Amino acid sequence: MTDTIERGSDRSGDRADGAEVLDRLVVRFAGDSGDGMQLTGDRFTSVSASFGNDLSTLPDFPAEIRAPAGTINGVSSFQVHISDHDITTPGDEPNVLVAMNPAALRADLGRLEPGGTIIANEDAFDERNLEKVGYRESPLDDGSLASYRVIRVPMSSLTREVCAPLGVKPRDAERSKNFFALGLVSWMYTRPTEPTLEWIADKFGKNEQVEAANREAFLAGFNFGETTEQVGHRYEVRPAQMPPGEYTSVTGNTALAWGLVAAGQLSKLPVTLGSYPITPASDILHELSKHKHFGIRTVQAEDEIAAAGMALGAAFAGHLGVTTTSGPGLALKSETISLAVSVELPLIVVDIQRGGPSTGLPTKTEAADLNIALFGRHGEAPLPVVASSSPVDCFHAAIEAARIAVKYRTPVILLSDGYLANGSEPWRLPDLSELPDISVPFATELNHIDDDGTEVYWPYERDPDTLARPWAIPGTPALMHRLGGLEKSDGSGHIDYTPDNHARMVELRAAKIARIAGDYPETEVRGDPDAEVCILGWGSTWAAIDAAVQRQRRGGAKLAWVHLRHLNPLPNDLGDILRRYRRVIVPELNSGQLARVVRAEYLVDATPVTKVAGLPFTARELEARIQEVL
Repeated sequence: MTDTIERGSDRSGDRADGAEVLDRLVVRFAGDSGDGMQLTGDRFTSVSASFGNDLSTLPDFPAEIRAPAGTINGVSSFQVHISDHDITTPGDEPNVLVAMNPAALRADLGRLEPGGTIIANEDAFDERNLEKVGYRESPLDDGSLASYRVIRVPMSSLTREVCAPLGVKPRDAERSKNFFALGLVSWMYTRPTEPTLEWIADKFGKNEQVEAANREAFLAGFNFGETTEQVGHRYEVRPAQMPPGEYTSVTGNTALAWGLVAAGQLSKLPVTLGSYPITPASDILHELSKHKHFGIRTVQAEDEIAAAGMALGAAFAGHLGVTTTSGPGLALKSETISLAVSVELPLIVVDIQRGGPSTGLPTKTEAADLNIALFGRHGEAPLPVVASSSPVDCFHAAIEAARIAVKYRTPVILLSDGYLANGSEPWRLPDLSELPDISVPFATELNHIDDDGTEVYWPYERDPDTLARPWAIPGTPALMHRLGGLEKSDGSGHIDYTPDNHARMVELRAAKIARIAGDYPETEVRGDPDAEVCILGWGSTWAAIDAAVQRQRRGGAKLAWVHLRHLNPLPNDLGDILRRYRRVIVPELNSGQLARVVRAEYLVDATPVTKVAGLPFTARELEARIQEVL
């Protein structure tokens, strides 16, 4: 589990004397995929979380596993936004860009704020690396960066120099240059050193030379900042004022995995995950495999189809069946999901969306799987669709998906995306007593009397309130029954593909899903009661919409905002809410999929605001798009 920190106490002892105080800071670490930028960003994030800052992150991975070193396609970046107040986004524009090579500078310079700070590893700006990305001259020398503050640091050579007395070979020593960069940035922005040094000792302690090299590189970077005039004075972002409690920094995938663990405890069911590794969902498999002591069973299947079959088989046996995937895997699982609709067993299908179609952009974010989640099965096969809206919300969305699945005996698709999966934010750990009881009793008694007076078990004898069928564990005395893909007779469960029965079963399955909306709380409408324009969002657009709407309202605009967790069935009150407004604006990381559903369902003027660039909306660009529509 990630280290936790108690919030609500005075942290004045961590402050640096004479440092210039900032209310927020956005740093972007960028380099080759082998330069350790994800690790560097993660450590800066963890230290900032332990210091007490609010934060939000955006890891940005290359789309290729082995993109050529020194090329723009091979750049790996990590952006972190820290502040002394509540924030929701990883920042519109970095204030600081740490560029480990020319490719990193070329790829990410356009993101940097005007007049921002560039910390460049000048050792990497040699002729060969410059040529790879199309620089005729070094931008560090040709005056093209005159509008920025440029700090030139020979990170590679200084790292080799401090590692030489340890007996580390120069090539091996250079691998520690990311810790030099971390040390320098830690000095510049008054991050405490002890947590990083402790982490290095814990992480690399089994290899004394590697541990020593990383430690010395980190301290060299920190001391470079203190002793070199070109770095200037220090800055400080003080802790945020947050409600007291125990906090941890958590990614969306980790939170979702913990939500599945909690769902197993709350439902009093063992959890079985059938999964095939796929970016960006694999972390859930990795995390759940650590929690066998909570009754978690994980199976790495040979393919996506097998993974879904294992999860559905576990559901038949009385487990909370879960399968995790991304868009390509969801397509492969569609037949098994349709089978789950037919046999009416609880199954959680987690889809961590990424850019498509096909392999597309495997490490980039998108929210373009809504259509396949809503309609991507053969026949009439409706099922509930739940979407998480933030890294922390992935925990609660997982519990909600499980609640619906076990109560209504249905597969549920839970949508997250790459931005939420890899992004992180502080999380105040919940009081477990406040989480819902979602346990469901298994069938143990005969439930029907035949015409001849014989008492029998009918697997499709429905609950009058939910229309859910009973759930009997195989082997329960006298409750022998069979399930399968052929159409069943309502009640008895005998094979029956007569026209009238099939029509009845189609209608019953649809009516059962429709009844789920009766469980939702009243839809929350944020913003101005007298607004004429409503922003309708779902998924990871939550953070950017929140910031954009706040900015617009501070500027005098009248706006309302509704953010959906349940995408099927839609809330019963949504139509009446949307019809109050002259315009409805729907921001989506796709080509307007929810907007089309809303227009068809409610006949309202829903205007899509879309982005399919493999990146989330920034608050600034979303604010500009809203202004254009207005």
